[in-house]
Amino acid sequence: MTSYADSGVNIHQGDRASRMAYAHAASTFASRKGRIGAPVFEEDGFAGFLDMGDYYLVQSDDSTGTKIDLAFAMERYDTLGYDLAAMVADDAVCTGAEPISISNTLDVPRIESHVVDGLLKGLARACTEQRIVIPAGEIAEVPGAVQHAVWSATVVGIVAKDRVLKPQTIEAGDAVIALRSAVLRSNGFSLARKILTDLYGEAWYREEWKKGTSWGEVLLTPSIIFGDAILRLIGRFGEERAINVKGIAHITGGGIPGKLRRILKPTGTGADLTDLWPPHPAVTDLVSLGKVPTEEAYRTWNMGNGMLVVLPQKEAQRAVELLKKAGREARIAGTITADPMIRITAGNGETLSVNPERT
Repeated sequence: MTSYADSGVNIHQGDRASRMAYAHAASTFASRKGRIGAPVFEEDGFAGFLDMGDYYLVQSDDSTGTKIDLAFAMERYDTLGYDLAAMVADDAVCTGAEPISISNTLDVPRIESHVVDGLLKGLARACTEQRIVIPAGEIAEVPGAVQHAVWSATVVGIVAKDRVLKPQTIEAGDAVIALRSAVLRSNGFSLARKILTDLYGEAWYREEWKKGTSWGEVLLTPSIIFGDAILRLIGRFGEERAINVKGIAHITGGGIPGKLRRILKPTGTGADLTDLWPPHPAVTDLVSLGKVPTEEAYRTWNMGNGMLVVLPQKEAQRAVELLKKAGREARIAGTITADPMIRITAGNGETLSVNPERT
């Protein structure tokens, strides 16, 4: 059996480091008390809030992770911008905000103009589709400091104070809608590479997956960005809200249990997820090849479910229709429960019951 830890990633240490980092970040908050841009304490949120008077600016950071290593191995750079934009923009949307700008930093051991051109071309295309601007960026040539390229970004969003999503209003009986993801976003690539390297060697990305498509090609599939579709429900800045969305979970690192728990924690509720999207066939094959336990898979990858949206049951079907009109596949995947357990009917039919103390 292969686990995320086997690939060199320690989730528990990562969570501990995140808590320590946020504690240090929060120690700066008092320095802006009473001033424009005063921060709001949001320990388990998907982004940070800065008080601008009548509205908040929302800020979040992330990177493409080791998916960028695959792009370099394949010498294909024009799709990774979708992954970078998805990681930060979809976090911002989870707060109720409209993402308005993305700045980015590219650290490389050696600058190659055609690489920069490909990466930024893809990012510009992704941002334009989402109506997001790129106001600034940095390309740093740092030989010796990095052996492989590292690409990270910061998103800035805006949300009126009375439009911030309120997970504390989530209650038993609410519906959970799942938006269908592609193959892998920028999470869990270390585990995928570990499985395939053990099987095929360092050039695993050249091996055929199915029907003439290589493993490299299928795993480089760009992330679907959900922001614009979600904004059809909650409205862009200054627009009316079409659906009474209560909470949104962007399913990235930590999988469904870890990310859904963030928005259920304030009310101590749980969920029965009986009709999630099945994982992409390539992910199913990874699970099989690596003998990855089902619970480990659902804690590492999103398993086909890029976002989970919680809203009143009576508005669920209309929300699904609006999301489909926006070009995103969506379905009613389950129900919020008074019981704090998160129960998942996996794609292989197995039932997982995740205790909140383990998320």
